[in-house]
This record gives sequence, C-alpha cells and structure tokens, in this order.
Amino acid sequence: MLKVYTYQGCSTCRNAVKWLWARGIDFTELPIRETPPALPELKAMLAAKQGVLRELCNTSGTDYRALGLKDKLPSLTPDAALALLAENGNLVKRPFSIDPTGGVFLTGFKETEWAAALA
Repeated sequence: MLKVYTYQGCSTCRNAVKWLWARGIDFTELPIRETPPALPELKAMLAAKQGVLRELCNTSGTDYRALGLKDKLPSLTPDAALALLAENGNLVKRPFSIDPTGGVFLTGFKETEWAAALA
C-alpha cells in the first residue's frame, strides 16, 4: 500500500492528496512531523534517488537552514544523514510517498512524475 507522509499546513501535500483521491488511488496518509519515515523507508528512497541525499531533504525548511545542512550535508555519511531525517520529519521533503512493493518512490509533488509512477 502506498504511504504518503504529509504536513497539514503544506499546500503541496494537500494538492497531492487531492490528486490521489481524484484518481481513486488507495493510500495511507501519515503526519510527517509526528511520524517521520522509518530508516528502512529512507534507505529505500535514497537508493531510488541514486544516492542523492539532497533529494530527500526539505531544503526550504527552517530546520534545514537552522542546522546548516546546506553546508554539512555533503560531509555527512548517508547513515548519519538518514538518522537525522528519521528523527525530524521537518527535514524530510514532502510529500514523501513510498510503496517499495509497487516500485513507487516519490518526493515532492510533480503531477507528471506521479502519473507515471502510479499509472
């Protein structure tokens, strides 16, 4: 089953959820701040994004900036970076949508990408 991690105050997340409903796609919605993606999900997403950690990060978020991750991220090991993301859902790019069994690994919401992945 598709898991979609969202933040209630995020218009992009709301648009993604509306898009899924409009197409009758079953999914489970989880609050990203209270329930960040688990380490195995983050590892699977990282692999799907060819190891590019930045693809998993909410680079426009205040927590990302406050922690100085723009400068620190390149020197962090993948395990250290993923541990940060697993602890703080504010650091994770949203919506974060994953269904490893169905081969769905999406961060952010771009309708064309979602349509291709969920067709």
